[in-house]
Amino acid sequence: MTATATTARTGWLTDVRATPATLAQWWVLTVRLIVPSVKTGEIITAIAAPLTFTASFYIPLNRVMSFAGLGFSSYAQFMAPIVILQACAFTGVSAAFRAATDAVSGLDRRFDAMPMHPIVPAAARMSSNVFRLLIGLVAGVIGTYVVGFRFAGSFAHTVGFLVLGLLIGINFCLGADAIGTYTRSPEATTQMLVLPPLILGMLSTGLAPAHQFPHWVQGFVRNQPVSQFAEALRALGGDPGGHAHPVTWSLMMPTVLWIVGTIAVSCYFIARQNLKRS
Repeated sequence: MTATATTARTGWLTDVRATPATLAQWWVLTVRLIVPSVKTGEIITAIAAPLTFTASFYIPLNRVMSFAGLGFSSYAQFMAPIVILQACAFTGVSAAFRAATDAVSGLDRRFDAMPMHPIVPAAARMSSNVFRLLIGLVAGVIGTYVVGFRFAGSFAHTVGFLVLGLLIGINFCLGADAIGTYTRSPEATTQMLVLPPLILGMLSTGLAPAHQFPHWVQGFVRNQPVSQFAEALRALGGDPGGHAHPVTWSLMMPTVLWIVGTIAVSCYFIARQNLKRS
């Protein structure tokens, strides 16, 4: 066998050994993130957080908001979307913390040295985030059901409510992962992401109608993304008294544009950061 043939054969074998089993790697890394969260009780936190949001919103505000008038059959029906959105935001903060921890600990650099597609670690983080997100959404729906929320629309609208909640959560997690990867500081990332959901949640139509806010801030309250998400979810959830807005394209379009735009930007920065290291 000639030297050229030997070199070619050796190179071919090296290429075969270096070819990553991308799906298997993604699964292993996903399990690496999910199993510890089950053992350490992080899943319990994912369940408890939406239940806590439900109680903290409903108990102090039910009587006040029902007396003030909401145009809905109950305050539980009105506030259900903000519980779902807060559960999504809570998962997003956890996602950012995890991405920043992987970056600052050198784990991402270790993965870069392996025969692995550079997007696999980020994909595994997102899979584990979706796992926690699904648990949080189920807990949020159960919690709001306990205080009186009911799906009052068609079956398609109910499915739409659940799918939209999942998409919003994925949207939050992708953006948070991108921020965590770039900041590379778990503490700074957590502090950075705690206030925006709190401020936008309070200054939104999730807890009270826009007309109950001061006139000078009503425009912001009505048009900011959390309010758009809440109105879309509220329409899909329906109202037993028939007071919910109909599901129309004009109502859903801002939410769709916010989700598509944010996911596109987040995916760009996540891919850019991961491919730059490869």
